[in-house]
Amino acid sequence: MDGHGARLHNSNMPSTPRPRPAQHLPTYALYGESGRSFGVDWLHCESIAERSRLHEWKIRPHRHDVLFQILYVRRGKAVVLADGARKPLSGPCIVTIPALAAHGFSFAPTIDGVVVTVVERHLQRLLSQEPRLASAVLRFRAEQLAAGGARALDEAATALQCEHAASGPWRALALDAKLLNLIVEVGRHQDAHDAAASLPTASRSVGHVQRFRDVVERRYHERPSLQECAQELGITSTQLNRVCRQVLGQSALDVMHARTVLEAQRELAYTNLSIKQIGLGLGFAEPGYFTRFFLRECGLTPTQWRAAASR
Repeated sequence: MDGHGARLHNSNMPSTPRPRPAQHLPTYALYGESGRSFGVDWLHCESIAERSRLHEWKIRPHRHDVLFQILYVRRGKAVVLADGARKPLSGPCIVTIPALAAHGFSFAPTIDGVVVTVVERHLQRLLSQEPRLASAVLRFRAEQLAAGGARALDEAATALQCEHAASGPWRALALDAKLLNLIVEVGRHQDAHDAAASLPTASRSVGHVQRFRDVVERRYHERPSLQECAQELGITSTQLNRVCRQVLGQSALDVMHARTVLEAQRELAYTNLSIKQIGLGLGFAEPGYFTRFFLRECGLTPTQWRAAASR
């Protein structure tokens, strides 16, 4: 889910996550799609009403593991929920939501706007030469726009939405170009209003979790121990578990296992590697150990999951 080829929607791919305690915030791909793997695009664009009307205009608090979102509201009222805060807004307004940030919404049925969802690592690569812009945009903000000051944002959001709905040549390149145009407009607005209050976030804990996820992403093939990961971050395994539970509602080990499962599902779905080869590539010395691990995490054996994915 973290490369240019990462996907945002595929109704044919089964994924049965391990049940989590009820008090934990759910982590979704797109809202309401827990249990689906990604397919088709690294970017998704739709009207706010398209999904929220299916949930009676209320989006319960949740997180996105690797996705960054921009909501641009042209007209209508919305309430943004984040980390216990409640912020009412009315169009025109802009909301940016980085990966891991807990958030929810309540929309008026008359809402008119666009929500853009993109794999955050892809966006980070696009902005790798502009760290100031990345810093301005890749954080949680929910701000009212001045009357008449939203024209450029409106045009950029509309252009991206139209390109996403089209199927012309060099579409991926065009999507990147229009996404960057929107990001620049968001960054210009946020840079000009940097003194405005932003919604509170547990920045220190989130920072630890983001760095931990970077370690997991780099080393998941090695199956490092929790202690090794914590040492690399300069904190104890107890601290690492605490911040993961605080930010993600799950243990650090759950995060490591989830990344291993994701890679296993990818290889089961998109390669012809044997179960043994996949297990060895993910650091499992014995095929039986890999099978038991996958069954425990997904509720299906690797063979059963591959057969279901092929259908």
